[in-house]
Amino acid sequence: MKDTLKHRGMRNKLAELLSAKGIQDSKVLDAIKTIPRHLFLDSSFEDHAYQDKAFPIGAEQTISQPYTVAFQTELLNLKPNDSVLEIGTGSGYQTAVLLHLRAKVYTIERQRELFKKTKLFFSKMNYRPKKVIFGDGYKGLPEEAPFDGIIVTAGAPEVPKPLMSQLKVGGRLVIPVGVEEQIMTLFTRKSEKEFEKQELGSFRFVPLLENKN
Repeated sequence: MKDTLKHRGMRNKLAELLSAKGIQDSKVLDAIKTIPRHLFLDSSFEDHAYQDKAFPIGAEQTISQPYTVAFQTELLNLKPNDSVLEIGTGSGYQTAVLLHLRAKVYTIERQRELFKKTKLFFSKMNYRPKKVIFGDGYKGLPEEAPFDGIIVTAGAPEVPKPLMSQLKVGGRLVIPVGVEEQIMTLFTRKSEKEFEKQELGSFRFVPLLENKN
C-alpha cells in the first residue's frame, strides 16, 4: 500500500474537520495531516481511513476515531523529548502521532496478536518508540517512570493507582473512565500528594482489562 497525493488530500480535509470540531494545537493537526492512517488499517477499510470514525483492527480492538486521538494528544500538552507512557498500542496510530510530536514513547499492548503485528509494522515504517512492550498496562512501567505524560487508549472502570504514582509533578494523565460510556478525564500532578482532576465529556472505548494477557 502506498501513500498518494489523494491520501494527502484526504488527510488535509480530515485535519480541517478536526479543527472545526475544536482541535486547536497546530502540531497535533500537523500530525493528522502527515501520518498515513490508511496504512494502520486493514486494506479493506482503506477508503474509510480518513473519515472521523473508529474501526476494528483485530483481537476485538479498534483504532480510535481521529478526533479522539487528536483530543487526547492535545490534552497531554507535550513538548519535544517529553517521556510518554501509552497504555494500549493497538494499531500504533496514536503512537505515531506522539512520535510526530517528538515525544519519547513507551507503549504497552496486552493482546499478543496486535503486539506482534504492530511491532513489525513500526520497524517497517521506521517509527521508533523507545520501547514496545507486551504486558499489563494497569501496572504502568515503573522502571521507566516518572513520565511527563500518560495516555490510556481504553476505557478504565477506575483509575489505576500505579499510573497516578508514575507521573512527574507537573505531568498529565489522560484516561477515559467508566464502564458503558467513559468520561475523558485529565489528571495533572500538582505535588507529590496532590492531583487536579478535570472531566472533559463522554467517549466510547473498548475496555481496559486487568491481568488479561
